[in-house]
Amino acid sequence: MLTIAVDVMGSDLGPAVVIQGAVDALKEYRDIKITLVGDEEVIKKELANRPEKFGIIHAPEVIGYEEQPTVAIKQKKNSSLVAGLKAVKAGDAQGFVSAGSTGALLVGVFAYIKRKPGIHRPALCTLIPNPKGLTLLLDCGANAEVKPAYLQQFGELGAEYMEKCMGINNPRVGLINMGTEKEKGTPLLQEAYGLLEQSNINFVGNIEGRDIAFGTVDVAVADGLVGNVTLKAIEGLAKSMMGMIKEELLSSFMSKMGALLAKGAFKKLKKRFDYREVGGAPFLGLESLVVKAHGSSDALAIKNAIRQCIVFEKQN
Repeated sequence: MLTIAVDVMGSDLGPAVVIQGAVDALKEYRDIKITLVGDEEVIKKELANRPEKFGIIHAPEVIGYEEQPTVAIKQKKNSSLVAGLKAVKAGDAQGFVSAGSTGALLVGVFAYIKRKPGIHRPALCTLIPNPKGLTLLLDCGANAEVKPAYLQQFGELGAEYMEKCMGINNPRVGLINMGTEKEKGTPLLQEAYGLLEQSNINFVGNIEGRDIAFGTVDVAVADGLVGNVTLKAIEGLAKSMMGMIKEELLSSFMSKMGALLAKGAFKKLKKRFDYREVGGAPFLGLESLVVKAHGSSDALAIKNAIRQCIVFEKQN
């Protein structure tokens, strides 16, 4: 039976929300086992009078966002984050979900989780909504410094994920650059272009950052620095635009009436940009799936992060 380990201590919203997400997942997906990792007393208190059965790994320590990741991973062996990764390493779980420190999770992944044979570096990725569906952006922050071969593998990993886990046939893969021409960019990007061109994937060439928002490709490849900046810029722009639209819609009686008539459309649009519907950001290139959930993930987001692990395991 597939077992997913869930870090209940890392969330900004507290253990109760994470445990509720695990409960909801267990109700929906009956053929799995979920192991809750954290303070056993806290977990048992939240599970009191619930019929669902969970495994529990007692790990009372918590790695905070302000802590230095490498130091915290070494010193806090009884943290929920480290204990969850250890469970995956030992084979006691096939997937791990955590809403804890991204930096600590990244360090822990490199320390405890095996890479797939031949993979140089695991890549952190996220799905970005666009008018045509979703674009997978990777790497989003795991590898600030890369080699051309890393970018080639990111493209291959992204294509495999979108095809197997998202059901997209022959996904289009693009390399983020400062222009679409083949000779654009640094020597590193030019060499990566050649490697991606030789790969057995549907590589469509260089793309610019704006192409992600228009759904020009299904997979957008970048180093961790460019990918992270791109992601944060898109998130910031989306939030800013939604705020400005709301402000304008509430600025007069007539605009309020128009907003009321368009309420259904705005609700659907908001859902398309809701990260909770996706779940979290998976690390690709590992033997087991590790999903980084947003720090403020609610029960729905945690449930969907667990779903990501289930889909990944069934397709691999």
